[in-house]
Amino acid sequence: QVQLVESGGGLVQAGGSLRLSCVASGRTVSGYVLGWFRQAPGKEREFVALIWRSGNTYHADSVKGRFTISRDITKNMVYLQMNSLKPEDTAVYYCAADSGSVYTDPRGYAYWGQGTQVTVSS
Repeated sequence: QVQLVESGGGLVQAGGSLRLSCVASGRTVSGYVLGWFRQAPGKEREFVALIWRSGNTYHADSVKGRFTISRDITKNMVYLQMNSLKPEDTAVYYCAADSGSVYTDPRGYAYWGQGTQVTVSS
């Protein structure tokens, strides 16, 4: 089992940057697929980015070129660097993990953090 805690959210102007962090405890992150998801008010939770056990990454088209997922195995951390933020990026961002073969469907992930709010003003 793994516990996840996100941090780094906040209020930023359009065009600005934020870096979200997620610390994992209980198990090493190298054994999990790690994902970032987001949920805006009234909308379903949507995929943002993931990093496989191999270290390869995949990003949603909506954030490709602006967001970057990474991990630090030594610190058991996963990060989401967000640049060129837009008002439509406003959402609660969640870190997720699973030891199975998961991809972009949030229903496949067993472990979730509590979320961190990101608000982008225009």
